[in-house]
Amino acid sequence: MTKKPIRVLIVDDSVFMRSMLKSALSSCDHFEIIGTAQNGEEGIRKIVKLKPDVVTLDVEMPGLDGIGALERIMKEFPLPVVMISTKTQKGAQVTLEALQKGAVDYVAKPLGDKSSSLQSFREAVTQAVEAAAASNRNVLGTPRAPFKSTKTVDVSDADVIVAIGISAGGPATLHEMLPAMPGNFPPIVITQHMPADFTKPFASRLDAVSQVTVRHAETNLPLVPGEAIIASGAAHLKIIRRLSKLVATLDDGPKVSGFRPSVDVMFDSVAKVVGPRAVGVIMTGMGCDGSVGIRTFRENGAATIAQDQKTSIVYGMPKAAADTGCIDRVVPLSDIPRAISEALSELAACQR
Repeated sequence: MTKKPIRVLIVDDSVFMRSMLKSALSSCDHFEIIGTAQNGEEGIRKIVKLKPDVVTLDVEMPGLDGIGALERIMKEFPLPVVMISTKTQKGAQVTLEALQKGAVDYVAKPLGDKSSSLQSFREAVTQAVEAAAASNRNVLGTPRAPFKSTKTVDVSDADVIVAIGISAGGPATLHEMLPAMPGNFPPIVITQHMPADFTKPFASRLDAVSQVTVRHAETNLPLVPGEAIIASGAAHLKIIRRLSKLVATLDDGPKVSGFRPSVDVMFDSVAKVVGPRAVGVIMTGMGCDGSVGIRTFRENGAATIAQDQKTSIVYGMPKAAADTGCIDRVVPLSDIPRAISEALSELAACQR
């Protein structure tokens, strides 16, 4: 049975970018470009008329810009949106706002006309649109269930780590979940698939709304209770022991499981340094990054949690992890903080 193509509407005020996006997506048989629009107003009209599966939406446009158009889309007819942004500080901030407001993914425009940059852009566009097409439309634009109460757990051993792997749909999900963590929660390390230009402002945005302190990863940054570390988009985040202390370190080695930073790399390092004194969490995302690391956690006796299908924006990574048979708890997003606390309570009980 032939699979129906993914019907895409391109909304961008630049003739060049519309051509670039059409070229990138037309190179794959499973995409069908059903139309283009030059601004947000025209984009809204064509969404109503053409009913696309996915929309690519320029961040900066005259008249109704990307954020304004996204807000209307999420309110009136929620569907998967991929933002197309610039690699500037302003572009990063606006893109993060869009992800928080419901966009599934984003792609940064290429710098210059180097063939390597253009090829990377084409690959990023096709991957982002595929992830968006696979997203759970029932989650988009709908209010989430309130988070279940989370208690602080007294884990006397300092070598306890909560490790979270997340990808497509992650910025909005983390923006909801992290504020539910108490201010003196055990150290949290997070790998979110995201380019280097975006991870530092992303950490700052999370820090502004969270009880825990959120820091951007850097080498020799210590793991401290009440703090969360976000992986740099330029390198793998690893945890090592240095002078009896647990610290973050950066590794700019090749991609693993298709990504740098990779969840599998982070999970593997955490399992090696704290073994059973870890809680591994896999959340919304495309692909299977983290499924190898989940096995490593299980082999070392650590607790494992996966987000369920109903609340995942993209049920790729959590499904791959669950399919390993190494997940202890599969829970909705609103239950994840409590599930982590329960796992930590069990760990604390074992220490007594």
